[in-house]
Amino acid sequence: MRSILIYVIFATVLLMAGILVAICLADTVPNAAGLAHAQFNGMQAGGDGAARLEHIGGLAFAFQALLLLLIICLAALGVAEERRSTEFWAYMGGTLLFSFFVWWQMYFGHQAFLKTGVTSYFMGFPVATAWQVYGTWLGAIPLIILYSVGFRKFIFTEEDEQKYEKLLANIAKKSEQ
Repeated sequence: MRSILIYVIFATVLLMAGILVAICLADTVPNAAGLAHAQFNGMQAGGDGAARLEHIGGLAFAFQALLLLLIICLAALGVAEERRSTEFWAYMGGTLLFSFFVWWQMYFGHQAFLKTGVTSYFMGFPVATAWQVYGTWLGAIPLIILYSVGFRKFIFTEEDEQKYEKLLANIAKKSEQ
C-alpha cells in the first residue's frame, strides 16, 4: 500500500498551485511595485503596505503555511516508512507547530504594524522583522536536532549500516572476478 504521505504532499502542492493562480488573478493595486523614491534616484518606495496585501494577504499567509507543511512532509519522506513511529510523528508535528508559530508572529506582527503604524523593536529590528530574521532560522533547528540526535534511530540504523557493508563487500567480490 502506498504511503498516505505521498497523497498529503500531492494535495499540498495542488493547493499551493491553486493559491498561486488565485494570487495571479487577484485585483491589482495601483503602484503595487512601488513608487520612485523622492530622495534617492533608482530606489523604489514601498507605498501602502496594507493596500498591497488587501487582496492577497490571506492567500500569501496560506501559501507559506502550506510551504511549511510541505517542508515537514518532504523531510518525513526521507525517513523509511517503517521508522516513522508515533514518536517521530509527534516530533515532526511539534516542529510544524513551532514553524507555524513563527510564521504567525511574523505575518500578524506586520499586520498589526500596518493597522497601527506602531511597532516595538527586538534586537535592532521591528518585531515582525525580528521574527523573520531570527525566527526563521530558529524554526529549522528542530529538524537539525532530529537529524543529528535521531540519525541512528530514524535515518541510518546499525542494521542499515550492516546491510550497506554487506552490499559493498558483494560488489567488491564481483569486481575481483
